[in-house]
Amino acid sequence: MTLQFDTLFINANLATMNPDIDAPYGAIENGALGVKNGRIAWIGAVRDLPEYRASKTHDCDNAWITPGFVDCHTHLIFEGNRAKEFEARLKGDSYEKIAKAGGGIISTVNATRAMRESGLYHDAVLRLSDMKSQGITTIEIKSGYGLNLETEIKMLNVAKKIGEYENVRVCTTFLGAHALPPEYKDRPDDYIDLVCNDMIPKIAELGLADAVDGFCENIAFSTAQIRRVFKAAQKYGLPVKLHAEQLSHQGGTKLAAEFGALSADHLEYIDEDDVKSMAKAGMVAVLLPGAFYYLKETQKPPIDLFRKHGVPMALATDCNPGSSPITSPLLILNMACTLFGFTPEEALAGMTREGAKSLGLSQKTGTLEINKSADLAIWAIEHPAELSYWVGNVTILNRFYQGKEYE
Repeated sequence: MTLQFDTLFINANLATMNPDIDAPYGAIENGALGVKNGRIAWIGAVRDLPEYRASKTHDCDNAWITPGFVDCHTHLIFEGNRAKEFEARLKGDSYEKIAKAGGGIISTVNATRAMRESGLYHDAVLRLSDMKSQGITTIEIKSGYGLNLETEIKMLNVAKKIGEYENVRVCTTFLGAHALPPEYKDRPDDYIDLVCNDMIPKIAELGLADAVDGFCENIAFSTAQIRRVFKAAQKYGLPVKLHAEQLSHQGGTKLAAEFGALSADHLEYIDEDDVKSMAKAGMVAVLLPGAFYYLKETQKPPIDLFRKHGVPMALATDCNPGSSPITSPLLILNMACTLFGFTPEEALAGMTREGAKSLGLSQKTGTLEINKSADLAIWAIEHPAELSYWVGNVTILNRFYQGKEYE
C-alpha cells in the first residue's frame, strides 16, 4: 500500500523524546517524518520508509527536529512593567517587602484593570512572537492580574483569542487566588468567597478556563483558603494546579496532591514527603529557573529527590512582569542545566514531553509519535544538547503547528 502524506520531512535527525525509544533523546538519526491532516502519520529511519506519495517534501539537510516547545506556566497577559521594583531589589529590598508595600502583583493588577482588551491582546502577542520564534507551539496562559470578575474574564477572553488567531495551542488557567486585591485589604476570606462563589462558577459557565490555579504562600493565601478554591474548582469539573513552596514551606504541595493536581510549580522549599505525595498522585513538578535567577534565590528545588521518586520535571518561562520577565524558552533550558543541574536531555524533555504532561496534553503533543499533532521545531544544530549549550541563541529553521508552517 502506498502511503499518502501532506508533507514529508526527509534527511532529518529526530529527537522524538519518546521514552520507549532506547536512545538518548529518543533519537532517530537519518530519519523521516510524514504528516497527514495535521498529525504525524509515519516516523522512522529513512531506510525503512515505505512507498509513499507526498504533496510536499522538506529536505532537512541533517537538521534536527524536536517536538514543538510546550511553555506550561506563563502569565503572558499583563500591562505595564516593574522595572522600578527590579531596581529596588538590586538596592536591597526583598520581593516580600515590595509586595507588602503595595508593589508586586498589585501594581500590575492596577495597570491590567485599566487596559482595554485590545491593548492586552496587542502587548501579549508581541511577547508571544519572541516565544514562537524559539519553537513554542503550546503555551499555558494564566489570568490573575485582574482579581475581580470583570478583568479576570477580560484576560481569559484575550487568552482564548490568542489561541484562535496566533497559530499556537493555548491552555487557559484561572488564577483568581493570586493575590489579595486592595479593595479586600485585611479581608482575605471574603475575597476567597468571591473567587469560589462568583468567579469560578461564572468562568466555568463561560468555558473560559481549562484549569484553576492558586498561590499558596505567606504573602498570598493559606492552605485552608486554597482548599476552598480547589473544592470550588472540583465542583465545576476543573482540574487544579498550584504555585507552591516557592518562598517558604506552607504545605501546598500535599494539598495539591490530595486533589490530584496536574502539577505543583516552583517548589524550592519542598521536602521529601511532599515529593512522595506528588509521585503517588501522578503530578508533575513544574520548575521555573527564570524566577529563581531573577529573584536571586539561593535554595534550589531538590532535583535529586524528583529523580529518586520518579516525579516528572517540566520547565517553563514563567513569563511575568515581576519575577521572570523572560520570553526565551531556550534561555530556560540553559538555566535549568547551569542553575538546577538538569542534563540537556532532561531540559529538553521538560520543555516538551513533561510540559505537555503537566497540562494534561500527553496524548496530543510533547513527543514525536504517530497520531500526535505535528507540532515541530527544526533546528540548525549538530546535536540536541546545543539547545541547552547556547545561551538562548540557536537558529530555528522552521516551526510547524498542527502540520502547517508558521513564523
